[in-house]
Amino acid sequence: QVHLVESGGGLVPHGGSLRLSCVLSGRTFTDYQMAWFRQTPGAGREFVAAVSRSGQSTYYSESVEGRFTISRDNAKNTLYLQMNSLKPEDTAVYYCAARSSPMSITSMINEYHYWGQGTQVTVSS
Repeated sequence: QVHLVESGGGLVPHGGSLRLSCVLSGRTFTDYQMAWFRQTPGAGREFVAAVSRSGQSTYYSESVEGRFTISRDNAKNTLYLQMNSLKPEDTAVYYCAARSSPMSITSMINEYHYWGQGTQVTVSS
């Protein structure tokens, strides 16, 4: 059973930075493509970024490209999201997700089978 635990959320000022982490346990980390999604109250879950199993391929939503960086440390079974130049509209609960597939990385939420519990990120204006 895959278990995902996020950490690193908090309150930051407009323009600040934050790094989220997500640890995968229960299965082999390198078997999974990983991604970050986010959700605000009353809205659906939105794709943020994804990374391939090796870490060599990444994909970002337009709203975060150039400000956020997704990466993974396969030796530590850990996924990261470095968030810079944060804006109030980045405020959301951030979720990490895992997908066991040999196919190309994807932003499609239904393709991810395992989810963490989420971590709150709040950006003050």
